[in-house]
Amino acid sequence: MKTIEIVPKIEVDSKEKLALVYTPGVAKSSTAIKEDYDKVFDLTNRSNSVAVISFDYNDSLKRAVYLKETYGVDAYPIEIKEDKLPADTAARKNELEFVIDNIMPNFMGVDKALIEDGGWNSAFDIPIMSKGCILPDDIKPENLEAVELRRLYGGVIETKVVDCAGFDMAGGHKKPVAIVSDGSAVLGLGNVGAEAGLPVMEGKAVLFKSLGGADAMPLCLKTQVPSEIERIVYLLEGSFSGINLEDIGAPRCFEIEENLIKKLDIPVFHDDQHGTAIVVLAGLLNAMKVVNKNLADVKVVFSGAGAAGQAIAKLLIKMRECLSGSNQGGKGIIMFDKAGAVYKGRAGNDPSLDKMAGMTNYEGFDGTLKEGIKGADVFIGVSAKGVLTEDMVKTMAENPVIFALANPEPEILPDKAIAAGAKIAASGRSDFNNQINNSLVFPGLFRGVIDNDVKKIDDRVKIEAALVLAEIVSDEKLNENYIIPDALDKKVPLGLQKIFEHVE
Repeated sequence: MKTIEIVPKIEVDSKEKLALVYTPGVAKSSTAIKEDYDKVFDLTNRSNSVAVISFDYNDSLKRAVYLKETYGVDAYPIEIKEDKLPADTAARKNELEFVIDNIMPNFMGVDKALIEDGGWNSAFDIPIMSKGCILPDDIKPENLEAVELRRLYGGVIETKVVDCAGFDMAGGHKKPVAIVSDGSAVLGLGNVGAEAGLPVMEGKAVLFKSLGGADAMPLCLKTQVPSEIERIVYLLEGSFSGINLEDIGAPRCFEIEENLIKKLDIPVFHDDQHGTAIVVLAGLLNAMKVVNKNLADVKVVFSGAGAAGQAIAKLLIKMRECLSGSNQGGKGIIMFDKAGAVYKGRAGNDPSLDKMAGMTNYEGFDGTLKEGIKGADVFIGVSAKGVLTEDMVKTMAENPVIFALANPEPEILPDKAIAAGAKIAASGRSDFNNQINNSLVFPGLFRGVIDNDVKKIDDRVKIEAALVLAEIVSDEKLNENYIIPDALDKKVPLGLQKIFEHVE
């Protein structure tokens, strides 16, 4: 039996390539598409991608293999749950068109031969514009600028046909993870839309495969309505082994994740929240060793109370409670957003911020970040460029720890933080020491999830993952410039895959 494998056009085997394929380089391609929609066909693999839909995954797979072998098109098998569609013929047709319309940002077209009673080898007439990625041998990816790299390669992923004789497709383990996004909160660029978000999702698919050996398929949706996103993913569940939610703005992302976890029988993981939280917790555990402080006792200030900030705070609170044996893990934690400190009763709080206000800021501090950061041991930034100044760092406690994680430009550059007195500075960038990036988590974590048929990624899994990441950095190598493993360290995905041997 043959199947479709999703593979990188560029192997990520160096920090330079990581920076090109993912952050910070990918932001330039997203910006270019936002400014000129038609560039999506030049800077991604959309121009050679087709979705093959049917009511049975194996039928879609058979046709996708045929289209790839016969026409060279990158055809992705998609199953729509027939029993979940309306019984009424007109309503059923509308629902199918609704799904097709909303997945179109990823494809040149949708092959409907199988739901229109055509054979798996019937005529194919969707236009494709493949560049073929046939480049001179002397062109090296690392020597290209990020946008030019995507233009020359026609995106950074493609498909190939592989033989999986003897493999039981009923288990679903060879189905890809869906990287689902609505493009509403892409990197540090904001709401750029589905098409402009596609380069980021392709980059993540490369990391899934290169770092974790897991197939992943970008699925950028045209709609930004939570109930519609949930409906589409629910109808397409049979096409995937897991759902990785990505770059969906808060607070909608909380609702979407919560509802999909309830509805689906496959794992759902919002990477911006939980992947980031796992890496930050791992980095903090090691940073506290370097500065000789107790994570359960330090004062922590957050800049940013969106999806990532809230998830980091929640996991940090859980860890602090485990370390202290108390139920007051939020003591000494203050969160800030554009409106200032988050506190109980603050006008304008949405339900998620009300919840965070009840978990943190026990004293009800209502001042500014500049005031609140005085005496803080740790700064965690998931907000915007330039929020933290050198003068503010100078008012923090002795040997402060700065995690400035805004992308593509951090709240303060690491070298400036160190110059201002920080003992440890980390960012989301690969061109500085201590890169805090969720690329450390999702490839290996999902590989373990898929291999072990895990249905839910809960707090036990997240804490275990953080502990594994922290422990990979040996005491002999641990220092202020090395608190977290390198994203290309092969021990990372192997370690994360093994946590499921210990977590029921």
